[in-house]
Amino acid sequence: MLVAVTEVITTLAEAESRFHLTRTEGDSFFPEWHTDLPALTEIEKSGLAEMRRRYLYQRSLGHLLENTVTLLFASPLLTLAGFYDPPFILKAEKSVQLVLEDSEEVLQGRLDVLVLSEQIWVIVLESKKTALSVWSALPQTLAYLMANPQIDKPSFALMTNGDNSVFVKLSRAQGGLYNFSRVFATLTSIHELQAVLQSLKQLSTILLEEK
Repeated sequence: MLVAVTEVITTLAEAESRFHLTRTEGDSFFPEWHTDLPALTEIEKSGLAEMRRRYLYQRSLGHLLENTVTLLFASPLLTLAGFYDPPFILKAEKSVQLVLEDSEEVLQGRLDVLVLSEQIWVIVLESKKTALSVWSALPQTLAYLMANPQIDKPSFALMTNGDNSVFVKLSRAQGGLYNFSRVFATLTSIHELQAVLQSLKQLSTILLEEK
């Protein structure tokens, strides 16, 4: 029986229970989002400033819908991080299915954006409208990361509502451990946005090296 992910996995407790996940706060589990980050070029800094200017203008007019957040915020970020260039492959609105253990249910969902290098998932992007907390995306983001066919490799995601952004890492090879980054408050300053781009570039480099 096909069931929508958003109907079944609505809380963090449900995601942890259904997929046997455990959060770890160990410093060594998720250093990728903050350790040895690459420097940004002046072109990248300029691109971020222009992107932020547009976002702040539209945001000042009211809350933004999910598709608008993707268009104004997420897509320019992926562009600057190089995810629209070789060897990456972009798949928007990617459909995935998950078969739960000891259940006749098959969870079906749709990723906002999936970036691949060949068949290796590089990053999942899950966006929400600005009226919702970025944390509201965590349960379904964990579900989508469980759909990664590369079980032996860690999975990464970027959750964003434009105002705030959070990175997530899940390792099925380590028994379903996961953790997330600090909240990047991109409305607060350009430096927060620069840090998000640095983390994205770091993830792309690391995962390509592990191919």
